Amino acid sequence: MSIEFSKEASTAAITSIQRYFEENMDEEIGNLGAGALLGFFLKEVGPVVYNQAVADVQSRMQAIVMELDIEIHEAEFQYWPSSARKRK
Repeated sequence: MSIEFSKEASTAAITSIQRYFEENMDEEIGNLGAGALLGFFLKEVGPVVYNQAVADVQSRMQAIVMELDIEIHEAEFQYWPSSARKRK
């Protein structure tokens, strides 16, 4: 699965990369360089982040499923106790 940003998110990311270079590196990076760097990170690091997010969601969903029997539980064999109360 290819990880891609929307046009707006890509523009914001490129602007952020350029600002990072201005404030933290010895030389600035242009729009083309920042776009290439963003593309590299999306292809190289993006899948790692995506896979970790999927694993986190899967773990959370498994925890929810494991608690279903506690949260959604009906008492069993309730006919006779309620029937005995009615007769008295």
